Amino acid sequence: MTLIDFDTWIESQTTGSLSTLLRDPVALLQALIRIPSPNPPGDTRQITRFLSRLIEAMHVTPCVYTPPGKTFAPSVVAAVGSGAPVVLMHAHIDTVPIAEDESARWTVDPYGGVIRDGRIYGKGSIDDKAPLAAMLHALGVAAARREHLRGTLVLVAAAEEETGGVLGTKWLAENGLLPMSDFIVVGEQTGNRVANAHKGVVRAMVRATGRSVHATNPDRGVNAITAMAKAVLALDAYHQALAERVHPQVGVPTCNVGVIEGGSTANAVPDTCIAWLDRRMIPGEDPARVQQELIDVIAGVDAGEAALTISEFQVSNWFASPVDGPLAEAFVAQVRAAGIDPGPVGYLPGSDAKHLTGRVKPDGRMIIFGPGSYEVAHAADEYTEIEALHTTAQILSHFCERVLLTGEGGSA
Repeated sequence: MTLIDFDTWIESQTTGSLSTLLRDPVALLQALIRIPSPNPPGDTRQITRFLSRLIEAMHVTPCVYTPPGKTFAPSVVAAVGSGAPVVLMHAHIDTVPIAEDESARWTVDPYGGVIRDGRIYGKGSIDDKAPLAAMLHALGVAAARREHLRGTLVLVAAAEEETGGVLGTKWLAENGLLPMSDFIVVGEQTGNRVANAHKGVVRAMVRATGRSVHATNPDRGVNAITAMAKAVLALDAYHQALAERVHPQVGVPTCNVGVIEGGSTANAVPDTCIAWLDRRMIPGEDPARVQQELIDVIAGVDAGEAALTISEFQVSNWFASPVDGPLAEAFVAQVRAAGIDPGPVGYLPGSDAKHLTGRVKPDGRMIIFGPGSYEVAHAADEYTEIEALHTTAQILSHFCERVLLTGEGGSA
């Protein structure tokens, strides 16, 4: 849809038609897919308008929050009920864009919400609009029974996760726009199992500086690419040594050199070469210590007359949480009741859980949960299994009924 077509469509939707969507997670996911929200550019204005109208149809007030000077990146927060326990459900509303080499491999309209062979296809269908659809369904169920609520259910539909979450969840959390919570569910792709840990990452740039001369007599110069080759071998040895550190759920830390750039022509000795590396951390590793390890690896390389430096560190932290306590155990019980081994398991990609650790009460818990696999995300013909989506919606709704509803509303 163009922006005008979308606005016209939104205005045409009655409360009744939006309420119908809330009762059907499949139709709801199709509607979300049909509102493109690729990041970059990260424009979430259309999808937040739709979510606001949808939440209003539940007779719940949506709060739209936008970072100063970033009007293109609003997020939506909505709450029903009051008091404790506070259960927060989080999903992100941005998707990765369709890459140029990817578009030709789509066999359906990536923004069509096409159903085929028991699957819903579309960009963002699994990452992360399927968890969002299931959470909206659960919020609608709770809102319809609000007179029986004992506690608070909060939905966070966050912008900008795909590029770090700084304008979305991180900004919301740091500015006091999210409540302290007893239990948080971060929607991602876990096969409807309970994940309670994911890796973090430290990225950095290594620079080799040499001296350029004509290649007819290269020994007069200092080859920066040769120096970088030694650094890469040292980083690979470091990567191999990291295999001795094992986390029971997410495996081992790693170090990968993903980009190398250097030189300008074959007939000149290059005086500069840079490399970008990705160092994955397992829960429990100290990011400052990891940075020092990388500094020490580069400092230990014999680069001859070349200079090797490492800088431009970027840190995205790991996440880990126990799954004990009454709320976590109640959630695990709902997963098991759906016929699924609940785990817990590790979630190998990152998530916005790392930005929410400060919004969990001291005795609170946080998990990552949702349908499908991250292996079909960020790719052509991304899809969600319809059966898995229904299972997610059922587990979330039954959990909320169990812990937040009393009397006619549930068994809490």
